[in-house]
Amino acid sequence: MTAGLWQHWVLPGIWITVQLTVYSAALAAAVAFGIGMARTHRSRLVRFLAGFYTEVFRGTSALVLMFWLFFVLPPLVGWQLVPMWAAVLALGLSYGAYGAEIVRGALNAVPTAQREAGIALSLTPWQRMRLVLLPQAVPEMIPPFCNLLVELLKGTALVSLLGVGDVSFAAYLVRLATQDSAQIYSVTLVVYFVLAFGITRGMKALERRTKANLGVTVK
Repeated sequence: MTAGLWQHWVLPGIWITVQLTVYSAALAAAVAFGIGMARTHRSRLVRFLAGFYTEVFRGTSALVLMFWLFFVLPPLVGWQLVPMWAAVLALGLSYGAYGAEIVRGALNAVPTAQREAGIALSLTPWQRMRLVLLPQAVPEMIPPFCNLLVELLKGTALVSLLGVGDVSFAAYLVRLATQDSAQIYSVTLVVYFVLAFGITRGMKALERRTKANLGVTVK
């Protein structure tokens, strides 16, 4: 593979993959915490709506949703999403639904005594969530969130089907130009591994930091 192919196709593709991962992860995190906390709400209606969202987006294909946002939505609303943002929406909404279950499970795992202590201190529901429940639940969310984030990174390869120039699409173009599948796809595997390894180490460091705030040591 020549330096020109690496510079003009592969490196920009890696950068687009990183951007897709960051933007989709930010949206997925907002959805996960919003829907996950709603799943523990006192109101049955709020819990039902949050559960309905979770089931719908867990039960649909991120790829089909991506196609729907790009090809079906524009005629309905009269404006066109660029492929990049259609991909971010599809990935963020889909993976956010999985993340919501992580948030719900971690919040429900906080001992009941902690909730009762917050009530005894006359804390409002939001104060109990912010000051009592989340500080104890977040460290337990990080390992499954790490796995989900790595899956999201690999899921960004779907955007190549919309013509977004991520690293997978760049690999396809390089293969067409060089007729050398082994080299470019081996490089692509290494790229995804390096990005995933960076995510894993970063999330591990975050886990150690959050648990250290609770006085727990992580090996």
